[in-house]
This record gives sequence, structure tokens and C-alpha cells, in this order.
Amino acid sequence: MAWVTQFVGGDGTRRKVFREAVAAGATVRSILADLSDRYPRLREVLWERSGGDLGEHIEVLVNDAVLGLSHTLDSEVREGDRITLLGQYTGG
Repeated sequence: MAWVTQFVGGDGTRRKVFREAVAAGATVRSILADLSDRYPRLREVLWERSGGDLGEHIEVLVNDAVLGLSHTLDSEVREGDRITLLGQYTGG
């Protein structure tokens, strides 16, 4: 689901990898917020307009586990953790 990369400077056909320094106390939410600050188009599709919740069209994974299983937006991120954004499939 590489279409998500079109919101972070990619062409929507290939994955895009960012290597980010992780500050002490950084959370999944703070990492995504920082990325959204750099890429306003991502902010539009990733976050609900009415608050700090994630929208419904992009799935967030932390170390290959869907957000909500072993991590939440407020889980601390450690050096070496991997956050993946995947476009959700819709339809049948």
C-alpha cells in the first residue's frame, strides 16, 4: 500500500523509509506528530480533524504489530523500533 508515500514526498508507488532520532520519552504519537508537522498532507489523512485521534484510512504498525495490540499512540518508542504506515484496503 505504497499510496501513503504520496503524502510524505514519495510518488505513491514505492515504500519510503525515514530514519528518525528518538528523544527520551518519545511516543508513537509524538513521532507521528513530528512527521505530520513536516508533511502537512500527511496530517490531513492521518489524523481526525476533531481531535488527536487517528483517522480511519491509514493503519499504523509498531514493529509489525497493528497499533492497539501491543502498542498505543502513547507507548514509548525506543531506538530501533519501527513505525509503519499502511493504507487500508477497502471494498471486497
